[in-house]
Amino acid sequence: MSTTQATEHYARLDQWIDAHFDEEVRFLQALVQVPTDTPPGNNASHAERTAELLKGFGWQPEAHSVPDAEVKAYGLQSLTNLIVRRRFGEGGRTIALNAHGDVVPPGEGWTHDPYGGEVVEGQLYGRAAAVSKSDFATYSFALRALEALAASSGNAALKGSVELHFTYDEEFGGELGPGWLLKQGLTKPDLLIAAGFSYEVVTAHNGCLQMEVTVLGQMAHAAIPHTGIDALQGAVTILNALYAQNKVYQGITSSVPGIKHPYLNVGRIEGGTNTNVVPGKVVFKLDRRMIPEENPAQVEADIRRVIAESAATFPGIRVEIKRLLLAHSLRPLPGHEPLVQALQRHGEAIFGEPIPTSGTPLYTDVRLYGAHGIPAAIYGAGPRTVFESNAKRADEHLALADLRRATKVVARTLCDLLSSA
Repeated sequence: MSTTQATEHYARLDQWIDAHFDEEVRFLQALVQVPTDTPPGNNASHAERTAELLKGFGWQPEAHSVPDAEVKAYGLQSLTNLIVRRRFGEGGRTIALNAHGDVVPPGEGWTHDPYGGEVVEGQLYGRAAAVSKSDFATYSFALRALEALAASSGNAALKGSVELHFTYDEEFGGELGPGWLLKQGLTKPDLLIAAGFSYEVVTAHNGCLQMEVTVLGQMAHAAIPHTGIDALQGAVTILNALYAQNKVYQGITSSVPGIKHPYLNVGRIEGGTNTNVVPGKVVFKLDRRMIPEENPAQVEADIRRVIAESAATFPGIRVEIKRLLLAHSLRPLPGHEPLVQALQRHGEAIFGEPIPTSGTPLYTDVRLYGAHGIPAAIYGAGPRTVFESNAKRADEHLALADLRRATKVVARTLCDLLSSA
C-alpha cells in the first residue's frame, strides 16, 4: 500500500468513526447498564446482551459457555465468552482484540448511577466505563470502520482476519476467559491487542501471587486467656514479618519503565468470635506483586519461608497456607514490533504527542496469550493512569474524546497490519 493510499484509508476510517460516534457512545452505555459485579460473577446475561448488540452489526458472535461445574469450582456463578471472527482477504495475519466485561462491585461514594452510563461534560460515568467495557466499544467500532473501508475498496485490499474476544473473569485471573478459549483451541491469533489506556502502549506487566493464610490457635474465655492460644497475636507476629519483608522488596528495582519494585499487600483479614473470647482462628489474604525479572516459584517459596519462620516464634499456633492465584508477568515477545510501532505511530498522529512504551504494575489477561507465544500490546480507551479513571473507585468514568481517538488509532493499526501482511 502506497503512502498516498494509506493516508486516504486513514482519512476514511476517521470519517466513518466520527460519523458513527454517537452510536458508539450508545453502545457503551448499553454495556455499562448491565451489571457485571465480580464477585458474584453471574455474567452470562451481559454476554447475551453484548451478543444481541453485536448481531445488530451484522455479525454472528460465537457464545462459548464454560461448563457450570468449572465455573462454580472457580468461585463464579455463570460465564460465557464471546468470539467474533471477521475474515477479509485470503492469507495475512489474524489479529485478536481482547477486553473483559467483569468488574469489581461499585462500592460506596458514587455521585452518579454506577449502572447509568450517564454522560456529563464529555465524561461517561459507570462501573467498567473505563476498565474495560470501553474497549468493547473501541474494538467493535474500529472493526466496523475497517469493514466499511473494505466494502468500499474490496476485501482484496486487506488480507487476514480480526477476532474480538470478550471475556468475563479478569478479576479472578482470566483462566476461564482467555485461558479457557486458548486451552480449548478455539483461537490462536498471530497478534493481540488488549484493553488498556490511550496515552501509552504497554508491553510488560507484573505478575501476582495471592495467598490465603489461616492461623489456628485455641479459643478461651477472655477472663482466663492463659488457657487459650491467641490466633490473632500469632497472626500479628506473621504480619509484622511480612511487612518487614515488604520493606526489603523496595530495594529491588525493575529495569522495565513503568514498573518500580515488588510489593506486598494484605487486603483482607477476619477472625475471632466475640470481644470476650480469645480468638482461635484468624484468616488473612495477601497479594504479592512480582516484577518481570522475578521467578514466581522462588517468590512463593520465600513467602512461605517468612510465614513459617515467624510462626515458629509464637508457640502453639498452627498455620495453613493456600495459594489463591498465581499470575505470571508479561515480557515483550519477538514479533510484537509491527503492532507496537503502528500503535505508537497512529497514537502520536491522533493525540498529537509521542506515545511511549512502558510496563504496568497491574497484572492482566494478556499474560495468558503470551504463555501461548502470541505477541501482544495493551492499548485502548482511557486516561493516562488508572487513578485518573477512578477504576475500582466511586465515579469511574471515561473521557469520550479518548474513546473517539483510541478507536481511530486501533482502526488505523488494524488497517496497517492487514495491509502489510
